[in-house]
Amino acid sequence: MELRTLRYFMAVAEELHFGRAASRLHMSQPPLSRAVKQLETELGAALFDRSSAGVTLTAAGAVLLDDARALLDQADRVRVRVAAAAGTATITVGFLGDSTDPDATRLADAYRRRHPHVEVRIRETDLTDPTCGLHAGLVDVALTRGPFDETGLMVRQLRADPVGALLRTDDPLARRDRLKLADLADRRWFRFPQGTDPGWQSYWNGGEPRQGPVVRAVQECRQAVLWNGTVGMTLLDHEPAAGLTVVPLIDMAPSRVVAAWNEGDPNPLIRSFVQIATAAYQK
Repeated sequence: MELRTLRYFMAVAEELHFGRAASRLHMSQPPLSRAVKQLETELGAALFDRSSAGVTLTAAGAVLLDDARALLDQADRVRVRVAAAAGTATITVGFLGDSTDPDATRLADAYRRRHPHVEVRIRETDLTDPTCGLHAGLVDVALTRGPFDETGLMVRQLRADPVGALLRTDDPLARRDRLKLADLADRRWFRFPQGTDPGWQSYWNGGEPRQGPVVRAVQECRQAVLWNGTVGMTLLDHEPAAGLTVVPLIDMAPSRVVAAWNEGDPNPLIRSFVQIATAAYQK
């Protein structure tokens, strides 16, 4: 019984859907189905009930799920202890713009308790690279926001935050209790530099091409609005600086906080990071 096959089984057991599990594993569905079928043959027991109504765990599957979690967790702990003893237990975490998120602080505390001998290196990036250096190989895992090009990456959503329009306080629109994107159609927006991920750029520009000053960091976004009277989007719960106001945008999808890492990376510290982050952001 291979650990990789157990990870495949766990993905299906947690998703209860072969298609979603395959997408989560960044693989096609047929080889995933074959791997699970081979595991069932090896164990001599059906692990899933498959019907037109969906996929459910059998009694045998439920037992295996509990044991598989414990086994995979133990395997990861062994790898980490060996790496720590060899002085090579390190993980580089990328943060986008603002690493003071309370959930991120809770994650840091939980990760430290779980892996007290692991060196965690931090790389904070500006708004031009939502992968925080993943595609460039500069970090092991990123705590960031979507959307962005997920080619070759695994992505786990942790939270979704509502967004609003960032305006000068003396802007007539700042007196509204809510806005729609159409209310901002004729305004200049702050934009990111050429070469920024297209999906990321499009989201923060409300899905439309915009004109306006180019910014790279959160503080530059705020200053562009304050000095130039431009508009843009920000998180609804971010405290605006003096002279600025945030008004809810009711027709914009929330901003997704995600953990992302390179597909196929065997580092057990990454899997542990994602598990701990998922728990920390659900509290």
